[in-house]
Amino acid sequence: MSNSILVVGGGFSGITAALEAAELGYEVYIVEKSPFLGGRVAQLNKYFPKLCPPSCGLEIQFQRIKKNPNVKFFTQATVESVAGEAGNFTVTLNVAPRCTAPSSANLGELAESLEGEVSDAFNFGLSTRKPLYMDTPFGFPNRYVLEKDNLSKADKLKIGSNAHCDLNESEKNVVLNVGSIVLATGWKPYDVTRLSNLGAGKIKNCVSNMQLERLASPNGPTDGKITRRTDGKAPKKIAFVQCAGSRDQNHLNFCSYICCMASLKQALYVREQYPDAEVTIYYIDLRTPGRYDKFMRKVTADEMIHLVKGKVAGVESDAATGDVIVEVEDAVKGEKKKVRHDMVVLATGMQPSLAGEKNPFGVQLDEDGFVIGGEAKGIFAAGCATKPLDVMRTAQSGTSAALKAIQTVRGR
Repeated sequence: MSNSILVVGGGFSGITAALEAAELGYEVYIVEKSPFLGGRVAQLNKYFPKLCPPSCGLEIQFQRIKKNPNVKFFTQATVESVAGEAGNFTVTLNVAPRCTAPSSANLGELAESLEGEVSDAFNFGLSTRKPLYMDTPFGFPNRYVLEKDNLSKADKLKIGSNAHCDLNESEKNVVLNVGSIVLATGWKPYDVTRLSNLGAGKIKNCVSNMQLERLASPNGPTDGKITRRTDGKAPKKIAFVQCAGSRDQNHLNFCSYICCMASLKQALYVREQYPDAEVTIYYIDLRTPGRYDKFMRKVTADEMIHLVKGKVAGVESDAATGDVIVEVEDAVKGEKKKVRHDMVVLATGMQPSLAGEKNPFGVQLDEDGFVIGGEAKGIFAAGCATKPLDVMRTAQSGTSAALKAIQTVRGR
């Protein structure tokens, strides 16, 4: 039997699971498909329960990884196949080239000198970036990524003469033997462009909740200023549309519950930046379980934040002003109305990352893509691979999965 443990996913639950096992003396491999560890938390401006910036929690975890020789990680890596059984899995990885030297050289000046620009997926398309980049200043590993396919001819000449770059690096396969596997594959925002009736993808001043996180982040596309995309102006009247695509058999059948808390949090972002701004949250049901009820009462005590119970039927744009017009039914007053806002935020749900993707692990998924089986096979799911969770509960589930993985490799 192998005493090694594989953790698939380098977000908060995956990092937690890996460190818990490694600090008990077990060899752990983290496999992360993006170039950096941190997952969705790294894209947030602040996260619950203490409304900390992501660097606060992640940098501590990154330091623990660096100091622990039991943790090894592969970024830009995907699991191609899994064979074997609990205690003796053979896992094949495909690792994409990073094309930069592992010397942690600061390539910022070289990156800025390149002429190429590509859409920045980390900022959800709100900005562009260079083909030589780091997602955040605290990115881990602290090593630039070079996308050679996005280089112009002139850029290739610049890169070719730099000792820290290697355009000839190619992808490779790595085979690991592990005793158990933790699936911490996380979540992805629901594809907002599918919500055509809500203006998603067509109306620039209509953004998703994760896009707003990036706008509010100090390392985001606007250096932390929440502004309208059409003219860069500060929104004086902003609306949040809850359950955008959720609880809908045509999109996501389930309720992610975190979306309500995210909108209340983001309402504070707006009010902190703009003391005279007015915020309206249109909701079907407001879910603030347990201790979050206290947070909800704090937010709604602000007389400039309004809660309107009602289903939003549609969103349209005023081409002349860039304003966004929300068509909503106020369930309490029993009236339909159209309300003009400077900006609208769509609170989209948390879709499991495995939804619609290949499943080389052989675990059972429900109709929405959440993991519901696998423990008998020595494969254990953690975090949002199982259901929508906040960061604290994600970390708790990572610890639980680590303990189960350890029991498997110990033969118990």
